[in-house]
Amino acid sequence: MRNYRLRGGLCYKVGHDLRTRRTPFLAPRRGFGRVGVELFEAIRRRRTTNGPFLPDPVSPEHQRALVEAAGMAPSHFNSQPWRFVLVDDREKIEEVARISGESMTRVFEEGTFFRRYRPYFRFSEEEMERRRDGIYFDQLPKILRPFSRQVFSGTAQGLINRLGVPKTLGEDNRKLVAGSPLLLAVLLDKAEYRPGELSGFYSVFGMGAAVENVWLATAALGMGIQFVSFPMEVPENWKRLQDLLAVPDDLELMAVYRLGYAPEDARRPTIDWSSRQRKRLPQYVFRNSCAVPEHDDAGAEAGTNGRGR
Repeated sequence: MRNYRLRGGLCYKVGHDLRTRRTPFLAPRRGFGRVGVELFEAIRRRRTTNGPFLPDPVSPEHQRALVEAAGMAPSHFNSQPWRFVLVDDREKIEEVARISGESMTRVFEEGTFFRRYRPYFRFSEEEMERRRDGIYFDQLPKILRPFSRQVFSGTAQGLINRLGVPKTLGEDNRKLVAGSPLLLAVLLDKAEYRPGELSGFYSVFGMGAAVENVWLATAALGMGIQFVSFPMEVPENWKRLQDLLAVPDDLELMAVYRLGYAPEDARRPTIDWSSRQRKRLPQYVFRNSCAVPEHDDAGAEAGTNGRGR
C-alpha cells in the first residue's frame, strides 16, 4: 500500500501538507470535531484531474474503499440502483482510450464541441469574476492562441481542421486515458432508472450522491478522477463501450471515469481550462423565498475554490 495513513476515518498521504494552495472555505465554527474538519477539508480539496496520473496501480484497498464509499450514498427507499465496473485490465483501458480519442477528434472536427458548449466559456478574468461560473478560456494549444475569441466561429473551425488540431487533441486524449491505471464505469438498474418517471429522477439523484462520495474519497486518498466524456458525444462510440464492458440489457451505462494517484507537482495539460470560481451565496442561496437572496457575511473571497472543476 502506498505511503498513506488513516486519520479520523480519512486517509492522507504521510508528509503531505494540506495547507498548500489553500483557498478560503468556511466551515462551522462551533460543535465541529476533528472528523468534521477533515470532511470539509476533503470537500474543499475535491478537484477534477485533467492531467496524467502516476503509473502506479491503484491498490486493492483503495479500489475497495472507493466503491464502498459509493455504496454508502442515500437512495430512494434504499433501492441502491447503482452498479460499478472496476476496469484495470490493460487491453480494455487501451480500447476505451482509443474510443475516447476518436470521439474527441470527431467532435472537434464537426464543430460539435464549440457549438454545444459555447455558453460555458468566459474570455476574461473580469467576466469570470463577475459571473463566477463556467470555464475561463485561458489556455489553448499554441497554434490556436491567436484565435482564442474566434475559435467558436465557422471560419476558425475550417482553420482548426486544416491545421489538424482535432487529430492532435484526440491523440492527446487517447494517451491521457490510456495512461490511467483504473477506470470506473457507472451504471443504473433499469428497473429503477425509468426516464420520464419519478423513479428515473430518484435513481439519477442517488447515482449523483454515490459518484460524489467516490470523488471525495479520491481527495482523501491522494488520488485524482476525471469524467471520460467524449464517447458520450458520439452515440455509436458509446455503444462500443457498452459492448466492451458487456453491459446486460437490464443495466444502463451512465458514465465512465478514469482514476489514479495524482502527482503533487503536475504541469497543466494542453487542454485544461480554468474553473476556479464558485458563485457567491447571494447568487445561488435564498432565504424563505426565491425573492430574498441570502446575505453573504463572508465577503467576496469565500466563493473561490481553487483551479479545476
